[in-house]
Amino acid sequence: MPSHEESYDINMVFPFDEGYCKESINLSGVKMGLSSLPNLNIWRPVAIKWFWVSLVLLLQNGTGILSASNYLIGVGSYDITGPAADVNMMGYAIMDQIASGIHFRLRARAFIVAEPQGERVVFVNLDACMASQLVTIKLLERLKARYGNLYTEKNVAISGIHTHAGPGGYLQYVVYIVTSLGFVRQSFDVIVDGIEQSIIQAHENLRPGSILVNKGEVLDAGINRSPSAYLNNPAAERSKYQYDIDREMTLLKFVDDEWGPVGSFNWFATHGTSMSSTNSLISGDNKGAAARFMEDWFDENGGGIARSNDPEGSGIPRRISNIIPGVHEKNEELLEIAASFQSSSGKPATRFLSVASRVRSSLRLADRPRFVSAFCQTNCGDVSPNVLGAFCNDTGLPCDFNHSTCGGKNELCYGRGPGYPDEYDSTRIIGDRQFKKAVDLFNTASEQIQGKVDYRHSYLDFSNLEVTISKLGGGSEVVKTCPAAMGFAFAAGTTDGPGAFDFKQGDNKGNAFWRMVRNFLKTPNQRQINCQHPKPILLDTGEMDKPYDWAPSVLPIQILRIGQLVILSVPGEFSTMAGRRLRDAVKTLLTSEGNGEFNNDTHIVIAGLTNTYSQYVTTFEEYQIQRYEGASTLFGPHTLGAYIKEFTKLAAAIVSGKVVEPGPQPPDLLDKQISLLTPVVADATPPGVKFGDVSTDVLQNSTFKKGDLVTVIFWSACPRNDLMTEGTFALVEILHGKNSWIPAYDDDDWCLRFMWSRPAKLSPQSQATIEWRIPASAAQGVYRIRHFGASKSLTGSITHFTGSATAFVVA
Repeated sequence: MPSHEESYDINMVFPFDEGYCKESINLSGVKMGLSSLPNLNIWRPVAIKWFWVSLVLLLQNGTGILSASNYLIGVGSYDITGPAADVNMMGYAIMDQIASGIHFRLRARAFIVAEPQGERVVFVNLDACMASQLVTIKLLERLKARYGNLYTEKNVAISGIHTHAGPGGYLQYVVYIVTSLGFVRQSFDVIVDGIEQSIIQAHENLRPGSILVNKGEVLDAGINRSPSAYLNNPAAERSKYQYDIDREMTLLKFVDDEWGPVGSFNWFATHGTSMSSTNSLISGDNKGAAARFMEDWFDENGGGIARSNDPEGSGIPRRISNIIPGVHEKNEELLEIAASFQSSSGKPATRFLSVASRVRSSLRLADRPRFVSAFCQTNCGDVSPNVLGAFCNDTGLPCDFNHSTCGGKNELCYGRGPGYPDEYDSTRIIGDRQFKKAVDLFNTASEQIQGKVDYRHSYLDFSNLEVTISKLGGGSEVVKTCPAAMGFAFAAGTTDGPGAFDFKQGDNKGNAFWRMVRNFLKTPNQRQINCQHPKPILLDTGEMDKPYDWAPSVLPIQILRIGQLVILSVPGEFSTMAGRRLRDAVKTLLTSEGNGEFNNDTHIVIAGLTNTYSQYVTTFEEYQIQRYEGASTLFGPHTLGAYIKEFTKLAAAIVSGKVVEPGPQPPDLLDKQISLLTPVVADATPPGVKFGDVSTDVLQNSTFKKGDLVTVIFWSACPRNDLMTEGTFALVEILHGKNSWIPAYDDDDWCLRFMWSRPAKLSPQSQATIEWRIPASAAQGVYRIRHFGASKSLTGSITHFTGSATAFVVA
């Protein structure tokens, strides 16, 4: 049977308001769609009367609304999903972990807070492993060209959530791009572009509003993965805390004076390692999942752009229930309809069609910004989301407590998430636990942020900072930080992702063989060995500069102040106790010297992995144990002491109003970057096959139930040809009427996975497998799966294409 000619109703593709009517009036966020009222000729005068009554009430209360505004606030969000093929993932440093599809998309989410006649700050949360110095440098150049000196390194913070499932190659130092075969321009560009666009959105959305803050504990989303190191901290210090990790979440709620809530950003410590080192799908891990859950929750529960019209609680998602009010046909009737839609041959398309088809497309926005929710990272250094603990894969017994080994080897010791052995389920559960606490804090927030907006920033050479420490017998002495170096235990990895060979955590000796291997690269001098003691140096990265710098030495530190909230931007992963010491030191300084501006109710949060990346920071005591985190504390045992000293200087400048010295500038190494990743040469299909043709289809007359898995395979092309930024590679559509297909789920939905593969490594042919696990909220109806892609010819030209599979019924 020939397939139907596909048709789109423009109001379905671009549903601009809640009732999808053309004539609507907005009053303080309340939509009144006049043309949707029954018996319009009778009701129009009544509606107009109520419009003027509402307008008078609004004007009468206008002064109160505006005077209640503390700040100008704006939020923004943009796609930063990198190449979904061929590129090594950043985080586990495993060469074989190569991207081959999308679990769900990555985003940059930004907020701007400004005093109406004063200072402003920008905070950007990245669904990326960490911030990058090179990304920060180039982003700031763009902001300067666009806004002058409005946004600079002083008041812009860029923080990574630490997902280990995003494409790598976007950092500038050698040690961080070895496994990605050097610099990957595509990974870099999409992140810089996305951050810039998210800030532009936030800037253009700046409106009078207020900010609320709330705190609460998340009890089951993390455990300490290096408890033996934590226990080396003083007993008296440990006794002040109930847990060996920080379980507190701090949440900001952004409320626009007219529209109500427009965003929330929270900080909570847990690693982005629910997805394992064997995963090859791009994913925001548990924090990215939590953000997706909360943004969808807001849109579907009365606060979003299109409020739910599902009063009976049918569970149909907002985006479908507004279009398909209810489907009551019998299954036989639906099957008859579905039978008329067989798979269509692949055909040329425009890139715009992929963007327009995206379920959460910006083209669907009405007259307010979309709600933005970010789950930010803090002092997560020793915190694992694999809350069941670490076990030996061969015996099922717990791993060795001190070294995380199994029979003396680290390769078999793995942490287990709450959904073990399903890493996707573990990711969902840890994300859901953060999401639910964030919703609770969001709904109950009552403390209003009030006070100045301010900031301080400085660059410091961490390879040679002086720190004053107390002697055991009394008195003090001055010590120094060291040039960067990584210890033997670094190569052992962690229980979230163990390393290889015979390395193990808790190793403060090393071995002769690996020292010999190390010396081929760089032999550390005795001064460096003494400075880093008791760390046995595996890689003397701070003194390696061929072909260019292996590790950073100049790092940024930054404080952003928004009223009684103080954000400490740190360029690394602080352990739990290291973070506590830093927060306490800054708070003590602020409350003792702040002339009443700060008190015990001042909120101090650490924004981890911010503005650049320099690995870990542990306490002096944890450093002595040389677990993975201590071995990765680059600048020696007094690194934390240096951070505390320098951050208290910034805090003192905040209190006094003094300017701080900018410090030495970090290098811009873009022109020195080397890339060994081969480009896409050309794509091809078998004879007689078009790009977008279906290779493995849904059986005709198929009926699926909620929870079933639907799988379709298309002939495709390399996803590196077009990242489909703000678009989608995969789409599930639902039939409306006789021939209008409505986007229902895309590759940014938890239930839909896009997987790409070649039959052989160098083959120009490839396929895209799209899997849809039908969610419990899916509406009854006729569905089909669709694929978007872009192929490259031998001449280098790019052609976009699309293809559709046979329709089926969801009962």
